[in-house]
Amino acid sequence: MRKVKFVNGEFYHIFNRGVDKRNIVMDEKDSERFLQGLVEFNTREPIGSIYENSFLDKIKGKPLVNIICYCLNPNHFHLVLEQVVENGISLFMKSVSLGYAKYFNNKYGRSGALFEGRFKVKHIDDNNYLLHTSAYVNLNDMVHRLGLPISKLIRSSWREYEENVSKGICAKAIIQEQFDSSSEYCKFALSNLPIMLQAKEDFRALSELFKE
Repeated sequence: MRKVKFVNGEFYHIFNRGVDKRNIVMDEKDSERFLQGLVEFNTREPIGSIYENSFLDKIKGKPLVNIICYCLNPNHFHLVLEQVVENGISLFMKSVSLGYAKYFNNKYGRSGALFEGRFKVKHIDDNNYLLHTSAYVNLNDMVHRLGLPISKLIRSSWREYEENVSKGICAKAIIQEQFDSSSEYCKFALSNLPIMLQAKEDFRALSELFKE
């Protein structure tokens, strides 16, 4: 049983990676399919086959969660979600994870679990934590220094924030309304990047120390 309880109106950092640290996306079509799942499965109504729905079509029925930001890297993903209906996050993540795993296994002729157990979750319990987590997720590929050709597989909500995209996946208002403009938010996020990079290096060094 999870220690973190999901409450409507609260925000959560959700993340998981491929089993045995394996890649969960192999090409650009996989990346697009994962994002399609974020859109199509975010509804209280049964959707039938995802293949019958068009990407970024209007969600049928009321959503389970608000997606604040996301980043899909080759072997893991991050989401910041706000639960809007009872048990919404659990239902949403079950559909997204199982639906994508079924797609991936069928495409690549494999069986068994694709993700490393249950998704991981951290409750975002104050506004400052929310702002900094949004920066971490939006810039996660930069934190991991993922460049070409891997960058072709990455999908991130950074562009939605940077260009203030009106018809995107994310419910950005909770973040954007705290800044005078999209550029001001981007300055804030990018100002945190050196700190996040240093923290990652410090964690790696500490991990290596305990291996000795």
